[in-house]
Amino acid sequence: MSFGQGGPGWGPGDQRTPDWNALADTAAASRARRRRWALIGGGAAATVAVAAIVAVAVVRGGGDGTSDDPTTALPTPADLPSGPSQPEPDFTEAPPPPNPYEFISDPDKDTAPRTAEGFFPAETIEVEGRTFARVAAQSTDDCSSAAREELAKVLTDGGCAELHRATFTRDGVAITVGIAVLPSEKAAVQAKEDARPYVAPLAAGPVPEDFCRYSACRSSANAYGRYTYFTLSGYLDGTNVTPEEEKALNAGRDLAAHTQDRIHLRGEEQAAAAATAPPAD
Repeated sequence: MSFGQGGPGWGPGDQRTPDWNALADTAAASRARRRRWALIGGGAAATVAVAAIVAVAVVRGGGDGTSDDPTTALPTPADLPSGPSQPEPDFTEAPPPPNPYEFISDPDKDTAPRTAEGFFPAETIEVEGRTFARVAAQSTDDCSSAAREELAKVLTDGGCAELHRATFTRDGVAITVGIAVLPSEKAAVQAKEDARPYVAPLAAGPVPEDFCRYSACRSSANAYGRYTYFTLSGYLDGTNVTPEEEKALNAGRDLAAHTQDRIHLRGEEQAAAAATAPPAD
């Protein structure tokens, strides 16, 4: 008697006693088959899952770097919205500021008003810690009337248009400064070279009328731009200035340096005004 094909059989002698060894072998074989099918099924499922992941990646990225799915495609730079238009930066170099020296060398640019008080507006000035008091200031368009001896002729021949003078005092010394306005830088340099001997003193206050008329004084001449400037320094008490002493000499040097600074300042002011002036129509 049997249970059919593949079923468990009875043991030898057909004594209705189960063959336990055969049953055990049959159960083991059945478990092995189930294990193989489970492994095969799991491997197939894993293969399907990997294939699905690869398919999604291909769909999203595209084989050629593009996407057919508008919901998953990444934007390219061309797709990004552009910002508001901005003006292109201007790298053009700004023109250099005007040169102050040009304004005190060129009559066409040197057009600001000129007066002795304009050149020397302060009643006291300080040069290198030394203080000078202004006691007189005067301007004239008759240059020869404010110059002595050969200097009067030099200024006239050179085309001097104005002569501005101021007198300062300090510690018993008086110094007259003169600024002659010439038509060009060349004419100013020539006047400096030909200057003999000095600008006329300008008397006022403690400075006597005969200042430097009957006593020896120191004189100097220099040029800056189209201006020739002079100094005359001496003692208020009429003492002669000797070649060895330096008090009057140093006072004249201080005022000469201050005068050049004032002329240069005139150029700076005119250059600054030109730089900020609106363009001509």
